[in-house]
Amino acid sequence: MAFDGCCPDCKLSGDDCPLIWSACNHAFYLHCILKWVSSQSSQAHCPMCRREWQFKE
Repeated sequence: MAFDGCCPDCKLSGDDCPLIWSACNHAFYLHCILKWVSSQSSQAHCPMCRREWQFKE
């Protein structure tokens, strides 16, 4: 989905749908990456490169 839109959980783009970067420099919508991380059975990994998931500082 284009980043100028919004994530599937949001109705309107904007502050309710912020972009979040991973330590490996991939960008995701906050709602989408939180769902992904919580769905992982053990250690979460980046959905793009499969590195261990960490939020960028």
